[in-house]
Amino acid sequence: MESEKVSIPRFRGSRLNRVKKMDIFPKVEDPYKMTSSVGGTFSIFSFLIIGFLVYSEISYYLNSQFVFKFSPDVELEEKLKINIDLTVAMPCGHVGADILDSTNQNTFKFGQLEEEDTWFELAQNQKMQFENKKHFNSYLREEYHSIKDLLWRSSFFTQFGDLPPRSDTPDRPYDACRIYGNLVLNKVAGNFHITAGKSISLPRGHIHISAFISERDYNFTHRINRFSFGDPSPGIVHPLEGDELILQSGMTIVNYFIEVVPTTVKTFLTSISTYQYSVKELTRPINHDKGSHGIPGIYFKYDMSALRVTVSQERDHLGMFLARLCSIVGGVYVCSGILNNIVQLIINFVTCNWLNQKDETAPLHKDSSKTQFSTLVNTIPPT
Repeated sequence: MESEKVSIPRFRGSRLNRVKKMDIFPKVEDPYKMTSSVGGTFSIFSFLIIGFLVYSEISYYLNSQFVFKFSPDVELEEKLKINIDLTVAMPCGHVGADILDSTNQNTFKFGQLEEEDTWFELAQNQKMQFENKKHFNSYLREEYHSIKDLLWRSSFFTQFGDLPPRSDTPDRPYDACRIYGNLVLNKVAGNFHITAGKSISLPRGHIHISAFISERDYNFTHRINRFSFGDPSPGIVHPLEGDELILQSGMTIVNYFIEVVPTTVKTFLTSISTYQYSVKELTRPINHDKGSHGIPGIYFKYDMSALRVTVSQERDHLGMFLARLCSIVGGVYVCSGILNNIVQLIINFVTCNWLNQKDETAPLHKDSSKTQFSTLVNTIPPT
């Protein structure tokens, strides 16, 4: 039986040689490379610069930026949640609080605020927290445009929470009423107000019964601990929180004109639909002799904005990030190479001129020594 011969094809490397001939990046063998102290110095500085720039670029990429976009608000079926916690310097039996929206619908059908008799003067521990909140929110309102990016990026909530329990109990009757709670309203313009007397709902509105309250008992001095719309979200500042208004006359109308702006906050992990607002305050004393009429009280008149603000957390594309890293490394490498060549050229130019001058002066000294030696030989008489 004849044995079968198996032929194994051998790779001679012809194709690999063809690929090597196509190399456009020629390599210099180590024996032909020349190093210098100048090149080593430039290399060290280049590595330091590249490391610093790469670190800065990575930090910039990780620190995302927030982009604000405006668009028409088309979410007309949404509900408006209002969060209230304020104190009025009148007993709860003398004041009434309710909301009436533009549909003439008493919105207490959606819920009811809580009332709690208390003292208007805060205890020492409560006063410390409220003063901190007051000054902090005042600073945020004034410097918001300078620090808004920091607020959004740090996920900072401006809410301080409820006041702590009183550290002491005054020995006098209650002189204030705390009104607090949450209501879910129609997403339309409305009027939340606090006036003297309890309210009674009617088919086409409501009235406040204040016949048994003297005008001397009117005092609408108030303190706002919380007033916001929607769910809490980091980065949003509520302008009325931490506000305190002391009135000298009880017959005064305090108007807050509020524009509520629907806001969508989109981060890498969550998406929140909430509201932020801007407010204008107008205080007007009632004087019927001078033609200033009205019902004394505190009025929060809010209206909905037709635009929606979308706050998006964005980051540059990964390809752009890698391209910038490559451009940093390549740019520093090329620039340092150019500077190294220029410095080497200057050093070589200066060194060559100095050596040439040395070579030119050396024969002169040699010839002069020979002349002196020959002169000395000629002057010696023969013996």
